[in-house]
Amino acid sequence: MSKVLYIKANPKDNASSRTFRISESFIEAYKGSHPNDEIITLDLYKEKIDFLAYESVTKHGKPEPGQAENDPILKYASQFVGADKYVFAEPLWNLGIPAILKAYIDYICVTGITFTYTAEGAKGLCENKKAVNIAARGGLYSEGFMATLEMGDKYLRTILGFLGISDIQTIAAEGLDIVGADVDGIVQHAIKQAQDMATNF
Repeated sequence: MSKVLYIKANPKDNASSRTFRISESFIEAYKGSHPNDEIITLDLYKEKIDFLAYESVTKHGKPEPGQAENDPILKYASQFVGADKYVFAEPLWNLGIPAILKAYIDYICVTGITFTYTAEGAKGLCENKKAVNIAARGGLYSEGFMATLEMGDKYLRTILGFLGISDIQTIAAEGLDIVGADVDGIVQHAIKQAQDMATNF
């Protein structure tokens, strides 16, 4: 049995978020294909994830054994490393990820929990895990010049790789804000892609 951590980073609800229409379809399809797996939903806005304060940053040294699970800051890193698979769902905002998702990443990057330092440098402690990133984008960022401006999926892939996760897939619904775009058609295509991917995730 695998444990899936479903990380949602959008203030909109499931019905009004194009991102969540796709990610919720992924999760439902995943449940159908993996009925015995545990899915933990972490809505960052409902969690009220905030930026790390001084007191929080000081906890990011090497925590004592057993400290992380019950600590209001370190519990997110403990939860993250305890999962086997990750589903990220967020819109592309201003060429990057929403600030709340970056804040969450600052919570989970903790020395001694999700990564460590060795004589050769930093080493991720989340190896042999996999992730999918589901993103909605107003423009077209998958090729050409605009691809050089896309920093959301690139950042997630980079930081997850730093933590030891190399098996990463992306589902992107693009061009949603272009005048005349078939928004429903684009979203439906992404939903079909998500449902197909969920079967073997």
